[in-house]
Amino acid sequence: MTQPRKSAATRRESPAASSPPPSPRTTATAASGPAAGSRLRAWGRHHAAMSLDSVRRLLRYPAGSLLTMLAIGIALVLPAGLWLTLSSARLLDAEVDDGATLTVYLEQHIAAAEAGRIREAVAAESNVEQTRLISADQGMTDFQQALGLEDALDGLEDNPLPASIVVTPAEASPERMEALAGRLGELAGVDEARVDLAWIERLRHLAELGQRITLALGALFGLGVLLVVGNTIRLAVESRRREIEVVMLIGATHAFVRRPFLYSGAWFGLGGGVLALGLLTLGRHWLAMPVQALAQSYGASFALPALGVGGSTILLSCSTLLGWLGAWVAVTRHLSSIKPG
Repeated sequence: MTQPRKSAATRRESPAASSPPPSPRTTATAASGPAAGSRLRAWGRHHAAMSLDSVRRLLRYPAGSLLTMLAIGIALVLPAGLWLTLSSARLLDAEVDDGATLTVYLEQHIAAAEAGRIREAVAAESNVEQTRLISADQGMTDFQQALGLEDALDGLEDNPLPASIVVTPAEASPERMEALAGRLGELAGVDEARVDLAWIERLRHLAELGQRITLALGALFGLGVLLVVGNTIRLAVESRRREIEVVMLIGATHAFVRRPFLYSGAWFGLGGGVLALGLLTLGRHWLAMPVQALAQSYGASFALPALGVGGSTILLSCSTLLGWLGAWVAVTRHLSSIKPG
C-alpha cells in the first residue's frame, strides 16, 4: 500500500525537480534594469548638485568671478563686433548689387526714333533687367540741377551731352557686367558703354579681408578665453588640492573630481557671453545716432545690425563651450600631477 503512495509523491515532485534553476545571466538581466535606472538617477542628481555647488562657489567671491567674466566678455566683444560690421558690409554689398548700373552713351545728334530702336536692342541682350532712355535735353537738365549751374549753362549754343541709356543688369558681378558692356559697345549707334567696376571690386576685396581678419581675431581671442578660464580653474584646483586628494584616496575617479570644475568653467563662459551681449547692445545704441546721421548726409538710410536671437544663441553657446573646454584642459592637466596618499 505504501509503494503506490511513494510513486505518486515522486510523480508530484518530479516537475519541480526536473525544471532547471534560473541562470545567473537571466537573474542579472532582470536586476540590471532597476540598477541601471538608479545609477542614471544618481548620475543626474550628482550633476545637478555639482552645478548648484559651482554657482554657490562663484557667488561666494562675486568680485573675482565678475572680473573673470568681464575679461571673457571683453575678449568676445571684438570678434562679435567685427562680425556685425561684416554683416553691415554684406547688406551694403547687396545694396550695391541692386543699384549697380552701366551707361550706354549714344552718338551725338542721333534721332529719337533711332535712340528708341537702340534701347530695344539693348533690352534684348542677356543679363539686362531694366533700361531707361535719357535724352540729351533731359541729361543737360539733370546735370544743371546736380551742379547748381542752371544760369551758367544756359548760354551754351549747343548741347554737348549725348543721349544715353542706363542699364540695370540682372547679375551685377564684375565679370558679367564687363562682358555686357563689351557687347553693348559694339551695337550700331552706340558711342561707348561705360561701367565703373573699380570701386565695386575694392569693396568686395575689403569684405574678404574683413572676413579673414574676423576669423583670425576670433581664434586669437578664443584662445584668450581658454587661458583666462584655465588660469582661474587652475587656482581653484590648487586651493582644493587636499580635498581632491582625500576624495581620490577613497576611490573617486577623475571624471567625478573634474565635474564641479567643468561646471564652474561653463558658468564663467556663460557669464562672459552675457556681458559681451550687454556691451554689444550698449555700443550699438551709442553708435546708432552718429551712423544714421552719416548715412543721411549721403542720402541713404542705414542702421547698425543687431545680433538677434540666432546670433545671441551662437555667442552664448561659443562662450559656454570655450569656458568648459578651458576648465577641462586645466583640470585634466593638474589632476595628472595629484597623487593621493
